[in-house]
Amino acid sequence: MVRTRFAPSPTGFMHIGNLRTALFAYLLTRNQGGKFILRIEDTDQERFVEGAIDVIYNTLRDAGMHWDEGPDIGGDYGPYIQSERRGIYKKYAQELVENGGAYLCFCDKERLDNVRAICEASKKPPMYDGLCRGLSESEIKEKIDKGIPYVIRQKMPRTGTTSFDDAVFGRITVENAALDDQILLKSDGLPTYNFANVVDDHLMGITHIIRGNEYLSSAPKYNLLYTAFGWEIPEYIHVSPVMRNSHKKLSKRDGDASYQDFIKKGYLKEAIINYIALLGWSPAEEREKFTLDELIQRFNVENISKSPAIFDENKLAWLNGEYIRAMSLDEFYGHAAVWISQAVKNTDYNPRLIASVLQPRCERLSDIPAQIDFFDTLPDYPIELFSHKKMKTTPQTSKPILEKILNILETISDFNQTSLHDSLLSLVSELELKNGQVLFPLRVALSGKEFTPGGGVELAAILGKDESINRIKIAINKLCNGI
Repeated sequence: MVRTRFAPSPTGFMHIGNLRTALFAYLLTRNQGGKFILRIEDTDQERFVEGAIDVIYNTLRDAGMHWDEGPDIGGDYGPYIQSERRGIYKKYAQELVENGGAYLCFCDKERLDNVRAICEASKKPPMYDGLCRGLSESEIKEKIDKGIPYVIRQKMPRTGTTSFDDAVFGRITVENAALDDQILLKSDGLPTYNFANVVDDHLMGITHIIRGNEYLSSAPKYNLLYTAFGWEIPEYIHVSPVMRNSHKKLSKRDGDASYQDFIKKGYLKEAIINYIALLGWSPAEEREKFTLDELIQRFNVENISKSPAIFDENKLAWLNGEYIRAMSLDEFYGHAAVWISQAVKNTDYNPRLIASVLQPRCERLSDIPAQIDFFDTLPDYPIELFSHKKMKTTPQTSKPILEKILNILETISDFNQTSLHDSLLSLVSELELKNGQVLFPLRVALSGKEFTPGGGVELAAILGKDESINRIKIAINKLCNGI
């Protein structure tokens, strides 16, 4: 059975790159009928953020990625929080020392800093010089008896090569001499990430490991650990990073947006997950809009790209708009109501009518307040706004048009969108003009804006007879004084 894991560190909000890793693991698991495991890797206690574990839970649940085993629901391979597994790591680290795959290192910080400085001066990668590799049993016992703190380091082979196969990047081979004797167990008894994830992945039966390609260089070290223990090596699937642009990765530390940030900006969770799935993976078909179930059906490792994926928020906004337009009006209103209420306080205006004109023209819910801020208060605007080359309007042509519209609106007894539409199109026909030459001046008069959700007819129907007439009179007065 395929068993994948998502193993985030509780260091804050869910970064887009992290969420994509979780999504790929989830899609692969569900596609293969396997198990998706959530594990919290909190060995770096200095970066731990209070409440971050709940953020992980809430984000995955909100995105529809429900796990089969994890800290909150348990399972046969727990605990699923690394800080609760300390005794397990110590046992396996000691076993590795006994079989010759690791050793105790008593070097203090001052000496290690000096080793690093020498490497930097020689323009070599910082590597431990292996001083403690050759300590005798009596020397080790003496240091332990004196209470000298120690770490446990992995004993890397000094010659030869180590190779592994990655499902995305193919065969990778590295020189063993380039591998550092990395720390496995720190002096406080906590494991390093590199050791803990190998032990946990084995003990939890993980068959496929999906992670960022920044870990490609560490995979040989992991494989040497698997080999030293006599364990089966899982299948590696390293994915290229999500980039802010062609030169810089998206980074939580640089303040790039998290999943929660995009929700606050008015993106729908379905659109976010859909878009993230297409960052570095292709379904090999023309369409771009997929439900989570459809993504599960289509997902395969073969279509994961080696190339970095550029996060294009404009593309996300477009896709979000596609989701919005596919909703029923009731569904859209359920999402939009809180955003409409931020800008429209006047209870005389029907918010569902406002939603109906917003839906065809909305890409992000957070854009709604700025699109409809004219309903409560007509902004001051220059008469130059009536000039529009495409609509073939000017302040001079708009004034008589608005006067005719005013006469029509004053005579309509049943003031609704249908009667307004019929009456104003009759005016267009009577004057032998284009629709825009009549309806664009009306739009500007009612909103004080060039672009609005909905045209003049829809806006008049929402504003009502009295307010529409009042705003048209204001426009005519502006034009009289300004022309």
